[in-house]
Amino acid sequence: MIALTDNTALIIIDVQDGLDEPRLGTRNNPDAEGNIVRLLAGWRAQGRPIYYVQHMSTEPNSPLRPDLPGNAIKRIVAPHGAEPVIQKSVNSAFIGTDLEQRLRAAGIQTVVLVGLVTDHCVSTTARMAGNLGFTTFVVDDATATFERSGPDGTTYPAEIVHAVELASLHGEFATVVKTDQLLAVAHAAD
Repeated sequence: MIALTDNTALIIIDVQDGLDEPRLGTRNNPDAEGNIVRLLAGWRAQGRPIYYVQHMSTEPNSPLRPDLPGNAIKRIVAPHGAEPVIQKSVNSAFIGTDLEQRLRAAGIQTVVLVGLVTDHCVSTTARMAGNLGFTTFVVDDATATFERSGPDGTTYPAEIVHAVELASLHGEFATVVKTDQLLAVAHAAD
């Protein structure tokens, strides 16, 4: 069951220009950013809290390094006004940041996670949010990932990586939902 309060936070993870680089491979869910825009509109209209997470990579070949244009948050989902941007340098939005303290200080007990990429920063943040006691939702069609190569050289399509990661999270660390489900519940809560 999906239950949202006026204090349910939307957390947008690593929706940055550098993740459009072709060298990253084939990505699933080209509609992820569009669904994030829809969720942002709903959250803003209802005055619910929104937090952005921006990856500040320390890896020499990463397109998300702070000194590169790929580090920028995509314009389509850019923060408005005083919406906070929390910068991180590891997979979890809770490690080396004040995200947990901000959420607790605001009385937030439920978080909705969207962004890039499903099997790295979204998953790591969801696992930690669940372990920290937050009621956690991950939005299937507002997240996306890339194809991956296994240690034996097998290439796994992005759709499979995405689906397996969400299956791993669902029921253990988070509840996996769709954008339309979440917006319907959010609208009904008004």
